[in-house]
Amino acid sequence: MNKKTFKIEGMSCSACANRVERVVKKLEGIDNANVNFATETLNVEFDENKLNNQNIEDAVIKAGYGVKKNIKTYNFKVEGMTCSACANRVERVTKKLEGVEESAVNFATERLTISIDEDEINYGQIKNVVDKAGYKLIDEESINKQSEDKKEENPSKQLLTRFIISVVLTIPLLIISMGHMVGMRLPSIIDPMMNPLNFALIQVVLTLPVMLVGYKFYKIGLKNLFKLSPNMDSLISIGTLAAFLYGVFTIFKINQGNHEYAMHLYFESASVILTLITLGKYLEAVSKGKTSQAIKALMGLAPKTATIIRDNNEITVKVEEVMVGDIILVKPGEKLPVDGEVIEGTTAIDESMLTGESIPVEKTIGNSVIGASINKTGFIKYRATKVGKDTALAQIIKLVEDAQGSKAPIAKLADIISAYFVPIVISLAIISSLAWLIAGESSIFALTIFISVLVIACPCALGLATPTAIMVGTGKGAENGVLIKGGEALETTYKLNTIVFDKTGTITEGKPKVTDIIWNDISEEDILILAASAEKGSEHPLGEAIVKEANDRGLELKKVDKFEAIPGYGIEAMIDEKKVFLGNKKLMIQKNVDISVLNERADILANEGKTPMYIAINSQIKGIISVADTVKENSKEAIKILHDMGIKVAMITGDNKSTANAIAKQVGIDIVLAEVLPEDKANEVAKLQSNGDKVGMVGDGINDAPALAKADIGIAIGSGTDVAIESADIVLMRSDLMDVSTAIKLSKATIKNIKENLGWAFGYNILGIPVAMGILHIFGGPLLNPMIAAGAMSFSSVSVLLNALRLRNFKA
Repeated sequence: MNKKTFKIEGMSCSACANRVERVVKKLEGIDNANVNFATETLNVEFDENKLNNQNIEDAVIKAGYGVKKNIKTYNFKVEGMTCSACANRVERVTKKLEGVEESAVNFATERLTISIDEDEINYGQIKNVVDKAGYKLIDEESINKQSEDKKEENPSKQLLTRFIISVVLTIPLLIISMGHMVGMRLPSIIDPMMNPLNFALIQVVLTLPVMLVGYKFYKIGLKNLFKLSPNMDSLISIGTLAAFLYGVFTIFKINQGNHEYAMHLYFESASVILTLITLGKYLEAVSKGKTSQAIKALMGLAPKTATIIRDNNEITVKVEEVMVGDIILVKPGEKLPVDGEVIEGTTAIDESMLTGESIPVEKTIGNSVIGASINKTGFIKYRATKVGKDTALAQIIKLVEDAQGSKAPIAKLADIISAYFVPIVISLAIISSLAWLIAGESSIFALTIFISVLVIACPCALGLATPTAIMVGTGKGAENGVLIKGGEALETTYKLNTIVFDKTGTITEGKPKVTDIIWNDISEEDILILAASAEKGSEHPLGEAIVKEANDRGLELKKVDKFEAIPGYGIEAMIDEKKVFLGNKKLMIQKNVDISVLNERADILANEGKTPMYIAINSQIKGIISVADTVKENSKEAIKILHDMGIKVAMITGDNKSTANAIAKQVGIDIVLAEVLPEDKANEVAKLQSNGDKVGMVGDGINDAPALAKADIGIAIGSGTDVAIESADIVLMRSDLMDVSTAIKLSKATIKNIKENLGWAFGYNILGIPVAMGILHIFGGPLLNPMIAAGAMSFSSVSVLLNALRLRNFKA
């Protein structure tokens, strides 16, 4: 019997507790069930042969309640994986653990991303099952410690050393074993015609060190074979051991006097196969290193030290020691160590490494600054607001790492095939070699077939096809200020055929500006001075825009003797003993001000999407100041690019239809969704989806979050709220709408690359394995040499990686 405690959600009284208890007790296999309403827990005893945790949870949920879980997601490094079959094995064994919600292994990044219920399972249990499977699980702390102690040698350097040793031994082996075929003379002591035993023994002496240098192939391959979970190393180890052991058998025969066996040695095949595979592994390691360059570049951005003020002293500390609230000094040319807010000085800061924006951004007191950006011109002091893992750079690195560790749906077929690939290849190798023996061919011929089939098969190419492209694609996006949160988002984005933009702060600046000033019997400057003086005491955004315009022009404002805000209408003020009214048409009507002389101009402004504000002095109309939320510089061009890509563009806003239509006309919007309440934005997205459209939603505010989540792809503007960014699948760091098309084009390029990789990987194996089995030989064609098969196998993985690296040439 198994005992288990569940945390139940949604119970409001003891009747609920009784209902949960009754429902669970009805399940076959339940020995005892008890619900404690006070602690909101369900304690059960059940027969795990008849029932599992999921069955109980499903019953509770069906009864109308929830099961509360303490779910957390972790990212671990897995050592010892040599091919995608290994990755599939780690994934399988971890998924079987009770309490594991989701488990995914990325072979390219050697990472296990696992979501667990912490009340059910812990790190030790996961580590234990991965270790039992023959691999090593390492947490982040251990990874960092290894890096600090520099214990972890560069794997590509290790492979290069192995390759050089193998080549030095394999070249003379090839000359000795095959030189006589091209007329090369050997010394009589090792000549196969004079001393066949010496000829064979010298080959053993040269082959054994190559096998010892490549011992990892045997250590991992044979261990996995005995655990009935063979991988690519198993194929190599079986193939090369078969060649070597057959060679040992021939030496025995030669020693007995059967000298003809000297012409049937296979030592050079074993040595060349190991050498070529090692070369392929080395090139693979170098290429994989290049795929993660974006992450390495981001990690290298942050400075190692910071100059701070503590106890009135200027000191230099490690960046890890900076605390929230510390005052940091940054001179021109220096990098900012952490995020913060400027408290002294003005400067221009280059944020291009994080946002992709090449133009330095002006910063002054009160402005936010980002860690790892570069102070270009002035000396500043700023207060640290985010340090360590909370900084923008750390969040971006985590976002990109998570994306690179994720899987795209397109990878599922490759994963399924990889799981069964190696056992099928071993079976085919045995079947084909036996078939040729039965058909009357020699044991040498059958051995050639057996080894060729084993070494030409390549599950690595299948395993690398998707993750490498995703790594390069998401890394390239980060370089261009486009943060894509995962493989699924990357795969879906290119399918979008409708983009919905929120208006305020997305298409428009989100900050009202004075656009027109119309005056009557008074100068433009006087109109603005009176209006700004009256609005100085107002907190209305339109009033703030008028005050800002006056300040930008350097105008001196007048003293206000009396001020009254009239909600929904405007304001009334006394300035220089003049009664000033400033507001909408309703205010003018209420105060009996004749506005007929400016009515026509006001209507024109309103139709242009601007808000006209009338100004009257002593009940005489004197002018209009129009204020509007101006369109962002690139909005029109960004929408044109989307149209050129065949994508429909919609705009969603709470504004009235005339204002919305005016903005839409300016930028070329196809669908206008006006007067939409914040809570209804998600419903509007759903309506578009109900027409069969794949919808992307672009927004920046808290009220956009439900719509961002509802859309097929949510795209958040980087300057927006944390809630919007959290809800989105893609984040545009530059807040530039041009990057919407960049994200779609990058998605299209990445998916095209993945399809090319999968096409090559599948095609290579589908064509290569039958050739190795001797299909061509049946029709009088050549037999595939195992050495050529090994070279082809290595090339297949490298070609997939090189194709993925082409994405680094993507231009935004």
